[in-house]
Amino acid sequence: MNVRRNGVDIHYMMEGAGPPVVLVHGVGADLRSWDGVVPFLVPRYRVIRLDLRGHGQSSRITSCSLQDLLDDVTAVMDAESVAKAHLVGFSLGGMIAQAFVLDHPDRVDTVAFISAVACRTEEERARMIERARIVREQGIAAVVAAAENRWFTEEFKRANPERVAQRLSELIANDHASYAAAYQVFAESEIGPRLPAVRHKTLIVTGEHDIGSNTRMARYMHDAIAGSVLEILPGLRHSVLIEAPETIARLVLRHLES
Repeated sequence: MNVRRNGVDIHYMMEGAGPPVVLVHGVGADLRSWDGVVPFLVPRYRVIRLDLRGHGQSSRITSCSLQDLLDDVTAVMDAESVAKAHLVGFSLGGMIAQAFVLDHPDRVDTVAFISAVACRTEEERARMIERARIVREQGIAAVVAAAENRWFTEEFKRANPERVAQRLSELIANDHASYAAAYQVFAESEIGPRLPAVRHKTLIVTGEHDIGSNTRMARYMHDAIAGSVLEILPGLRHSVLIEAPETIARLVLRHLES
């Protein structure tokens, strides 16, 4: 399915029936990121997942803003007449979820931030901005090896080389300009200082050894958002949707149903 808004086509999928849950993927990925999680949700929920602009089967882009990415979520919800939904975001999708729950609180039931960032140090943001520069000037292939090491544990790489290769191939297959534009938004945007204003039931999840979305950031989010629940996944790095989809699904279900 597709919805067109302001000249941009946004591709999305909808499965299951029940209260709506909207899933938002990370930069350089697409709605397939949630393949391991969705089967656990669809027996009880109406699961809607989208390709952000510049990703998957949505329109290619040369520039965008965080507001544009929020508008992608709004467009899909409006297309399906969803007034209010549970919102779950991974990585860049977590940042989008942070901004969305603050800007559109009346459209969110509960929110979950998975492997998300908040209050990055100057050094952490500088690393991301440098990565965005490398992508613009040299292409996605120039950052693949570093991404593999940030994303996957050594044990998973040894046990699942084909799955790792598949994910890295998906990364390289991204449209160069679209990826660079989205990554620039991810590198330069910061929602952390606004998080104390979140009043929704909130789940925060990150891997113990995730460098980019580290435990310090997760604990900051937890401390900032009253009543939030924090889950640190032992031994994992960034790609928790791939290495531990059943764990993520269990935590999300518990969050939705508690």
